[in-house]
Amino acid sequence: MIQRVQTLWLLAASICGFASLKMPFYIGSVGATAAEEFTATTNLLLMILTVAGAIVALVDIFLYNNRPLQFRIGLSGLAISILNIILYFIYTKKYDTGAITLTAVFTFAIPAFFLMAVIGIRKDEKLVKSVDRLR
Repeated sequence: MIQRVQTLWLLAASICGFASLKMPFYIGSVGATAAEEFTATTNLLLMILTVAGAIVALVDIFLYNNRPLQFRIGLSGLAISILNIILYFIYTKKYDTGAITLTAVFTFAIPAFFLMAVIGIRKDEKLVKSVDRLR
């Protein structure tokens, strides 16, 4: 399990997902109020999607025996993380002034890690099919 590179990508996606719960994505202010941090826990839908994406990555690690299912779940995790980023940008429109923080890198890294894991799973599946052909 650990010798497969996609396990490391999925583990990294899960860690980044859980880290993005507490790390701010955006710091902004509405009107004359003080600047506030916008995290995944600020909005219920964002929190649910972030936790779901991190759990999907964690569960996907242990599906190494069933590569087609692991591939489909990895693609769904990729879709969840992209939807999460889109929602982050939609919800940051409510601020008058502000900027994306440096810790938003965690949020942007999740789809990249999912994509690398899906590519690795696909390569494994092709390798197994080619070995089966040789038998």
